[in-house]
Amino acid sequence: MKVELRKSSEKGEGVFTTVLFKTGEIVIVGIIEKTLDKNHSHASQIAENEYVFHSGLISKVNHSCDPNCGIQVNETGAHNFVAIRNIGIGEEITFDYAMRNYGVDYFPNDCLCGSKMCRGKITGWKDLSDEQKKKYHNFAAPYLIELDAAVLLEKEDMA
Repeated sequence: MKVELRKSSEKGEGVFTTVLFKTGEIVIVGIIEKTLDKNHSHASQIAENEYVFHSGLISKVNHSCDPNCGIQVNETGAHNFVAIRNIGIGEEITFDYAMRNYGVDYFPNDCLCGSKMCRGKITGWKDLSDEQKKKYHNFAAPYLIELDAAVLLEKEDMA
């Protein structure tokens, strides 16, 4: 196994590498376990109003405002975790929850990621700056970009 569950400082548990990963490599293959009726703190959004649980360790991957992994949707509609940069052995796998969910309402407390680039709160895609969205563009779920375009069109129609 290339990743394993371990204790994570301040976050309870986390997923850590047991091998090196190079930028662009798939770190965890996503497999949809269950479709949900509504959003949930560990749900992955797969379309505007569709949410799922992934099987395996994906639900244990912690948030970071400066992640080492991003999302790429695979042929089943599930989310693969892909290295944004080289990841060393023993490093915790992290991703920004905004890479998969348009809105995040389940984390009212301060973010605990500890990154120098921490936003202070865990937010969804809709709350990211344009600069951050551009940085994440190839590592975020495509429907988030589509939702942004739809919201922009709606605003233009109202103007």
